[in-house]
Amino acid sequence: QVQLVESGGGLVQAGDSLRVSCAASGRSFSIYAMGWFRQAPGKEREFVATISWTGGTTRYADSVKGRFTISRDNAKNTLYLQMNSLKPEDTAVYYCARGKPTGISISSYDYDYWGQGTQVTVSS
Repeated sequence: QVQLVESGGGLVQAGDSLRVSCAASGRSFSIYAMGWFRQAPGKEREFVATISWTGGTTRYADSVKGRFTISRDNAKNTLYLQMNSLKPEDTAVYYCARGKPTGISISSYDYDYWGQGTQVTVSS
């Protein structure tokens, strides 16, 4: 059984930085791609970033490119999302999810396990 637990969310001001983490339990974290998604009130869940199992390949949504950085520490079974220059439109619940061992994907259909989410609120 795989469990993903996000942490690190909170209330920040526009322009601030925040890092959210995702601790994974269960086997074989290191061989799966991982991703971050977010869902704002009244909107559909959207892709934010993804990273390959080695950490060598990443991909970002255009809306966060250049501001957010996804990374992972396979020794600690932990996924990270460093968020800089935060904007009010980044306000959402952020979810981590386990992808496939074959490579990265921006589609939520390619992710099988999801965390419960962590709230990030950016005030203007």
